[in-house]
Amino acid sequence: MIRSMTSFGRAQSQEGKEICFSIEMKSVNHRYLDVNIRMPKAMLSLEEKIRRVINNTLSRGKVDVFINYKSYSKGNAEPVLNSELAKQYYNCLKEIQEQLNLVDDITTTKISKLPEVITLVEKEENLDEILNEVLPLIQTSLNSMDDMRIKEGEKLKSDILIKLNGIETYVKQIEEIANDIPENYRQKLRERLKELLTGVELDETRIAQEVAILCDKAAVDEEVVRLRSHLSQVRHTLELEEPVGRKLDFIIQEMNREANTIGSKSTNIEMTNKVINIKDIIEKIREQVQNIE
Repeated sequence: MIRSMTSFGRAQSQEGKEICFSIEMKSVNHRYLDVNIRMPKAMLSLEEKIRRVINNTLSRGKVDVFINYKSYSKGNAEPVLNSELAKQYYNCLKEIQEQLNLVDDITTTKISKLPEVITLVEKEENLDEILNEVLPLIQTSLNSMDDMRIKEGEKLKSDILIKLNGIETYVKQIEEIANDIPENYRQKLRERLKELLTGVELDETRIAQEVAILCDKAAVDEEVVRLRSHLSQVRHTLELEEPVGRKLDFIIQEMNREANTIGSKSTNIEMTNKVINIKDIIEKIREQVQNIE
């Protein structure tokens, strides 16, 4: 099944949870699979597992993944008391009081406000819970992307098949022109020789030799056969249930090579124009193939 590399997918957690995740993915054409993941710093250790899921689903394309979350919990930090430090502060304050004969105004509130006595410590995220929440969303996004890739791929396939039919029509016309070349050249050669050699009997054997030499140089039978074979290969490849973008790209290059060879052998302006039309269609197909996975 043909898949385009241009796609988009999105998924998010159900409302009502303490932490809601949202996943967005977008991809464009690329020679290989290039995955770029942007996520909160606390989730960085999960990147490899997330990347593995994506790599198992996609084979080509430049893929950008955006993972965000909103926390609706009361807080992600808790106060922690440093009892030993509080005691040391208290002892120091008592010593100051005794040495300077000051009024005892040491209170719990004052000690609690001293540096590092009470600190806020961030709670560690439960990465297993986060992974269990995120992976289904990643898969949902990938499924959305795959649906879009298939739809776009079917459009590309239909259009490429139409273009292949157009090339086949021109190839058939080239064959007809090529079949008429020997007789047309024979007639032109005879007429030219009659003008130059008025009253001299023409040597039909010599004319036949010249015609044979030209036909051998201008013969495009092999190129036409190979071009038809490539057209058949493209149609067959479009039906395969696997990534075929690179294979199609190679076949299109070979088609262009055969078209160039036919054009270089052409001695007929009409045939040359047909070759130009074929090359124009091949270039359009090549651009489309660049976006096939």
